[in-house]
Amino acid sequence: MGVSKITRNYQVTLPKDIRELRKFEVGDKVLFVAEKGHVEMIKMNENTLKEAAGLWKDLKETGLDYERRVRRGWQKRRYS
Repeated sequence: MGVSKITRNYQVTLPKDIRELRKFEVGDKVLFVAEKGHVEMIKMNENTLKEAAGLWKDLKETGLDYERRVRRGWQKRRYS
């Protein structure tokens, strides 16, 4: 387990033990999955999206509805 600071550009450095544990390399693409208050970072490969697609199968809203809902939340915070 390690600690990292978010930069002004919202970037973080992965601690060495996490990089080694998950075998992250420079140039790897990652998928961020938010569920029940936690975010999981998954190293992408050719099967990742197919496997991850099942995570959204029970959602009641469409992708467009989700995007609109999230953006409304941004607007509320922006003008609060």
